[in-house]
Amino acid sequence: MQSRPQRQPPPPHPRRFAWAGRNFRIQTAATVISGLGNAGAPIATAFAVIGNGGSTTEVGYVTAARLLPTVLLLVIGGALADRLPRHHVMVAANLFSGLSQAVLAALVLGGHARLWQLLLLSAAGGAGYALYTPAAEGMILLSVPQEHAARAFSVFRMGQNASQIGGAALGGALTAAVGPGWVLALDALCFLIVAALRFFLEAEAAPAAAGTSMLRELREGWREFASRRWLWVVVLQFSVLVACVGAVESVYGPVVAKERLGGARDWGLAMAAYGVGLVVTGLLMVRWQPRRILLVGNWGVFLFGVPALALAVAAPLPVLAAAMFLSGVGVTVFGVNWMIALQQEIPAEMFSRVCAYDHLGSLSLAPLGIALAGPAADTLGLSGALWACALISLLLSAAVLLEPQVRRLSRRTATGTATTPTAEPAPIP
Repeated sequence: MQSRPQRQPPPPHPRRFAWAGRNFRIQTAATVISGLGNAGAPIATAFAVIGNGGSTTEVGYVTAARLLPTVLLLVIGGALADRLPRHHVMVAANLFSGLSQAVLAALVLGGHARLWQLLLLSAAGGAGYALYTPAAEGMILLSVPQEHAARAFSVFRMGQNASQIGGAALGGALTAAVGPGWVLALDALCFLIVAALRFFLEAEAAPAAAGTSMLRELREGWREFASRRWLWVVVLQFSVLVACVGAVESVYGPVVAKERLGGARDWGLAMAAYGVGLVVTGLLMVRWQPRRILLVGNWGVFLFGVPALALAVAAPLPVLAAAMFLSGVGVTVFGVNWMIALQQEIPAEMFSRVCAYDHLGSLSLAPLGIALAGPAADTLGLSGALWACALISLLLSAAVLLEPQVRRLSRRTATGTATTPTAEPAPIP
């Protein structure tokens, strides 16, 4: 009698997220947690100024105070991140930001926050952001292989953006219910938690060679940035665009919400709709892999100005929420494709410095634009200033498509070849 053959166990099923290594998982989780606090903090800060009797202009000044040190210190943050362990830089920056936000929360809760204190502590938060951001982007770009980049960056953006929904809604609700100080305290707590998480990130690359001066490294990063026309053209576009969007979201939006809508709660709901657009589009981007990554990304930029249009025509809350949703769609379409472009075109050892120049250029006009938001509203009227922001956003989105490298830069296959010829770096004079 023949023995029955033994049933062989099925082959192990590959893990669905096998590409998501330790650093990717920790960084994504930490980004979600910090996003919960950060999404509500701008709402709380704006209404803290307004609650103290501050004007639209003073709201703009406080927002600009955060952006100014960000612009000034970004390139230093990029150089530090390319020569030191990136996770150490991130932990230090998170601890510094948490401390400054805790002091700000205590002042607001105590009812003793003066304008100069709000300006100083907002500037401290901007300094922390400048040191953190280049290291964080370098870490996430190196944490996944190129063949899984679209999926990984979409998942990362979904996690990052999902926290906008809860954070903005919670921030608006808490600001309306118990005041802005508790929202700022929550943000400080989130910074401390993520600093502890990021302490366990693994060093992903050796620091820069000993004896290399920081000035030389900054020059190398600038050459890498300036040699790619598609890169600096888009960054130039965003230098003006971010100023307009920042004025709308940080200054005009809260003022319109107070004057024409239901105040902080309604503005928080509108920002939550923006977060929904971010997340829903992230699900799409997991599977959608367009060939012309920057061309498709820039179509999303056309949606950035839609909220300004809705605010300019005094649209009701449902229409404003729909406009914010579309803006979130555009941000994710651009953001995922932009991360893919950076990962496939920029050498790994240059990631943080190039990302620093990217953020520096994109934010360079934001402090001035936001500081002038109040005077512009006084001169043009609130609706006139909003119309100007919307028109500028649309014109910039159209103008950047005149650059051939933006239209032609293509996604590379797993073998490293491009589906269509990829843009080559432009020569440096």
